[in-house]
Amino acid sequence: MKNIFRLDFSNIKGDFFGGLTAGIVALPLALAFGVSSGLGPDAGLYGAIFISFFGAFFGGTNTQISGPTAPMTAVSMVIIAQIVAEFNGNVDQALPLILSVFLLAGLIQVGLGVIGIGSYIKYMPYPVVSGFMTAIGVIILITQIMPSIGYYPKEDIEFVNEFKPKAEEILVNNILIDEAEEGVLVLDNFKETIKRAETITNQQIMEEARDLAAQNSSGVIGSVKTLPRAINHINFVELILALATIIIIYGFKRITTTIPSTLAALIIVSVTAIIFNLDYRSIEQIPGGFPIPDLRIFTQFSISGIIPYIFSAVTLALLGSIDSLLTSVVADNMTKTHHKPNKELIGQGIGNVVASIFGGIPGAGATIRTVVNVNAGGKTRLSGMISGLVLLTVLIALSPLASEIPAAVLAGILITVGIGVMDFKGLKAIPNMPLPEVLVMLVVLVLSSTWNLVYAVGIGLVLSSLMFMKIVGDLTSNYSQIVPLKDEESWSDEVSIPSNLKNKIFIKHIQGPLFFGSTSEFQQLAKQIPDNAQVIIIRMENMKYLDQSGLFVLEDILIDLCSKNTKVLLMGLSEQPRYMLENIDIIPDLISKDIIFNDFKVCLKWIEENIKDNDETYC
Repeated sequence: MKNIFRLDFSNIKGDFFGGLTAGIVALPLALAFGVSSGLGPDAGLYGAIFISFFGAFFGGTNTQISGPTAPMTAVSMVIIAQIVAEFNGNVDQALPLILSVFLLAGLIQVGLGVIGIGSYIKYMPYPVVSGFMTAIGVIILITQIMPSIGYYPKEDIEFVNEFKPKAEEILVNNILIDEAEEGVLVLDNFKETIKRAETITNQQIMEEARDLAAQNSSGVIGSVKTLPRAINHINFVELILALATIIIIYGFKRITTTIPSTLAALIIVSVTAIIFNLDYRSIEQIPGGFPIPDLRIFTQFSISGIIPYIFSAVTLALLGSIDSLLTSVVADNMTKTHHKPNKELIGQGIGNVVASIFGGIPGAGATIRTVVNVNAGGKTRLSGMISGLVLLTVLIALSPLASEIPAAVLAGILITVGIGVMDFKGLKAIPNMPLPEVLVMLVVLVLSSTWNLVYAVGIGLVLSSLMFMKIVGDLTSNYSQIVPLKDEESWSDEVSIPSNLKNKIFIKHIQGPLFFGSTSEFQQLAKQIPDNAQVIIIRMENMKYLDQSGLFVLEDILIDLCSKNTKVLLMGLSEQPRYMLENIDIIPDLISKDIIFNDFKVCLKWIEENIKDNDETYC
């Protein structure tokens, strides 16, 4: 029974209960993330089913449970909103392009795993991750306030009417665009424009106005701007359902952790609302039966359409990879095992590809669900596959019942998720963190919350890289000084240089890499070398890396020193810098191989034998 199809059935009982428990925990979150994304609860459920099953089957972490997560959903929500806006609010028409972006993100993840990027994801700067995760929490919290109090801007007629003039402008502009494409000259034949404008119905105007109202009240800024109006239109039934959900989620944990508090809240509040026949808004209808592939993702595929979203797909892929591998580390710590990062990325990518084909939102390794799986006895990849099958069973057998869940309950669940995903540890550490790291965290937090998640992460990475280069450059320059030997804080093997040569010999200690972040300081230090210097000893024992920028700067300095009849000796040249110097013929054209030393005593002996206190030309 063991290792059939590369699966280990030796822990079938523990894997079954681990997968069952994880699937139950995943159910309310999958529904909530689907609603939050804008594609509906079924999209969240489809994502949880396929990512969990295929991510486990092909992945490299035995106990990983995958599915939609808060960070992935937040980025997906932004992408979905942008694409839907291009299709004038028509989700069904926008769906093929949306799913194509998700498919591309999955394929990129597979590619990252194939080329071995999984081993490098761990180098993501913590301030960027912290700011991003806190921003995700802020976005979820603020955008779920209106659903939790039962206010939906598209249904507020008074609010929608404010956008009717803009809606009419858009509809007329669409007519002008159509006429331009048809070659109709508007100014010569304005009657045709008027004729077409007269066909615009009030229903079309209202639909366009509703879409505008939804767009203007979406996101953090839109939600904050609309909040005063929402407070004046509170639906107290919805508010009570949301608050009850939140209270049960936090309170139930104090009673028992055997039953997931999120599931308990979902069942208790939903059943109560149904029994008492409360006037509440339910989630969208979940179609029953086995999920059907949306083949429009292939039949309507357009390269020109997806090109503007390639960067978004890359961001999704990188975020999903980071999210998954962080969870893999948690699983390793709990199970004392070692995951395979690149195989894990391939598994996650395949899961996201399959999920997108069936209309699901993308996901990643989910920490809470993985911890639940391990605690319930899951030890092998079977547990993740069983979790997906549990959700598939719920979809097939219980979709009509699940469709009766109050929308406010899912809003309440999401609010607790938003609070949980925020990095309070990072926020509390702000007073004790270096100022540059605080700035990076806050920049990512603010830009992610108010502008664009995708660009915010990119800006955060650039800022972190620049700050890192500045710090390394400063450290390098602090320990890299060019002074006469008599003023130099000599290394232990430098004390034996003859006194008559000490004013003629200068030593340059290079501490750390010579790269594009430290070249300017290196150039400034080189300018300190006096014209009467006969010998420069560049000690490179602690320089293990030389990039192209550093290489060319070093070449310029060597050429300049050579023109001044200064002899340059190299000490302790490592393999990589030596390869770079030989690659462009600095060795042997400027520095002959006989003046490259690994022993300082041998270097001194060469100086004593070859350097005279005169004006001899050396280059």
